[in-house]
Amino acid sequence: MPRYEYRCRTCGATFELSRPMAESSAPAACPEGHEDTVKLLSAVAVGGAAGAPAPAGGGGGGCCGGGCCG
Repeated sequence: MPRYEYRCRTCGATFELSRPMAESSAPAACPEGHEDTVKLLSAVAVGGAAGAPAPAGGGGGGCCGGGCCG
């Protein structure tokens, strides 16, 4: 279940709630009981090949990798 981060406009507290995506925009009371909250925009870090450094030494196709540029 996704986690959403909220901030209370009354006391400034930030908190997270686990709730279904269908309820992501539903009102959320802060832990102190205040009702005036706003959902924060969260940046999600996803690991994978896109952030990985390229292997050293080339070695893969293409003109310069194949030795035709010389």
